[in-house]
Order: sequence, then structure tokens, then C-alpha cells
Amino acid sequence: MAPQDPVAGFYDGLAADYHLIYADWDAGIRRQGAALDGLLAAHLGPGPADVLDCSCGIGTQAIGLALRGHRVVGSDLSAAAAARAAREAAARNTELPTAAADMRRLPFAVGRFDAVVSADNSLPHLLTAVDVSTALGAMRRVLRPGGLLLVSTRPYDELRRTRPAETPPRVVETPGGRTTTFQRWHWHEDGEHYDLDMVQERSGPDGVRTEVRRATYWAIGRQQLTALVAEAGFVRLVWAEPEESGFFQPVLTAVAP
Repeated sequence: MAPQDPVAGFYDGLAADYHLIYADWDAGIRRQGAALDGLLAAHLGPGPADVLDCSCGIGTQAIGLALRGHRVVGSDLSAAAAARAAREAAARNTELPTAAADMRRLPFAVGRFDAVVSADNSLPHLLTAVDVSTALGAMRRVLRPGGLLLVSTRPYDELRRTRPAETPPRVVETPGGRTTTFQRWHWHEDGEHYDLDMVQERSGPDGVRTEVRRATYWAIGRQQLTALVAEAGFVRLVWAEPEESGFFQPVLTAVAP
């Protein structure tokens, strides 16, 4: 049996608890869906649109867009996360077909979608320019001419300058107890990559349980990502800051010619 992809393993293990990184996950779904819906409408006109969320995770952005009337398909490297996204959508009376798929090898027809979304810092799981370019090529392939690409990442130009070591803890109270989540960042010598430890401490009647899951990211700078998107053949590249878009990360939009 082939070894499991480490990114898939990271998110398979996190799938059941990912919502606990939010103080209120349902509010996050609504808020992020509204922000992305605004970007879609600004570029494509009034919807609904056929949208692929090619790194859907447990569905935060995909469900948000589906609740706003878009016809959304979700795919993710983690089969467990993609399956949970479909269940969570159904629990909210909306439809979200999902598939387990690598964003570098999207199993969809040429020109199938009006928009492709890869949000919440998913693309930086790809650690080389070759892999990012391959993924961008796959996204362009499944977009119709004039279709829209939306990619969001952390503000890595600033983060590469400051090299934070950790994030502030987030504490969420649940019926089963209290969950505290934070991240530790271990920067590589090249200054462009880092290992992230996702630490979740759960305390309840049975005591305290701590889980630590590790993933590696490429802290891809804005100029680097812009150049790779342009090299993949996209045009009309525009960055929108959170204060402009309402989304919590900088978003790059680009059009498939």
C-alpha cells in the first residue's frame, strides 16, 4: 500500500475537530460565503454560478457559497474532510457534491466551472513552484473562458519579515468541555518554508487530551504567486485586501482568457 500523503493525513486527522478553530463556525460560514459571493458578483455578474472549491476542507467556504444560491462542487485531498463537508451541507439543507482529489489533478471536465476557489491558505501546502504551477494549470483547465480564479493566502510578505513563532490561543466552549487551539511555527533556514504544529487541547470530565498535528507550508510571497498565476495563463490579476473584500485573508482574483 502506498504511504498516505502527509497533507491528506493532517486534514484526515483534523476533519472531526476543524470547526473548533472557530469561535462560531456557522457565523464563519455565513461571513466568508458573503465575502466570496461579493467577489463572484463583481467579476461574473449576478449568479448563480457553477463553482468548484478545489480545497474545500470541511466546507467553510463551499457551504457559504451554496447557501447563497451557487451551484458548488467541493474537492479536497482529504477524503475525510470532503465527506464531512457534504454531510454538513446536507445538515444545513443545501447540496454540496464532493470528491477526494488532488488540486494538481482535478477530475473534472474542461471548462466545467464559472469559478474556481482555493481559499484559506490551501495553495501554500504545495511546496515548490512546479507544484503550484501544476495546480494552477489544472484550475485553468476546468474553468470556462472568462471564468474566475479566487485564491487566498496568509499575508506572507509580512510574515516572512516577522517570522512569528506561534499564534494566539483560541478557546471554544462545547457541551463536552473546553477546546484550546493554537499554532506553533518552525521556520526553515530558507526563510520561505515553515512547519506548523496545530495544537488542540481538550479538557472535559475525563481529563485533558492534547493533539498535535504537523504540516509544512511554503510562505509564498505576493510577487511570487502573482507571477505563477500569470505564467499559468491567467489575466486581469487583482489583489483585494480584507478591508476591501470582507474576506479574512488577502484574495487574488484572475480571469481565464
